[in-house]
Amino acid sequence: MTDSVILDVWCELQCPDCHAALDDVRALRARYGDRLDIRLRHFPLEKHKHSFAAAQAAEEAVEQGQGWPYAEAVLARAAELGREGEPVLLDVARELGLDVDEFDTALIDGRHILIVDADQAEGKAIGVTGTPTYVIGGERLDGGKSQDGLRARIEEIADRLLA
Repeated sequence: MTDSVILDVWCELQCPDCHAALDDVRALRARYGDRLDIRLRHFPLEKHKHSFAAAQAAEEAVEQGQGWPYAEAVLARAAELGREGEPVLLDVARELGLDVDEFDTALIDGRHILIVDADQAEGKAIGVTGTPTYVIGGERLDGGKSQDGLRARIEEIADRLLA
């Protein structure tokens, strides 16, 4: 019996499908609590010009202890991010009471680029092509086309791994 199971969520913070997937993520968090370690993994897509900066900002939020709340708040404003760019990333940090100056500096000095690049490279290596994509127990589930039935499939795998 394992204490917890890892669910990697390959996500892009300018992606409407990832925003839609948050309901599933919240439901999984509510159902499993600490037994399911839900990890945000970055897969910025070239078609969204602010997604790479958003991924870096999310890593700064992780460092400041607010990774998921930050990612969720940015996803809720994906359209605005597409229009207005990086100021939105700083606004979200401000709203969450994070150190905005550190965000600003992190986006300028690129301190989180390696993490984002490593996530993207790993994603490509395991066949991630779009977002959201989930990986649990070595199985890849693509949510970019449809979210239908994915949560049930994730729960099925999690239940088996936690049994």
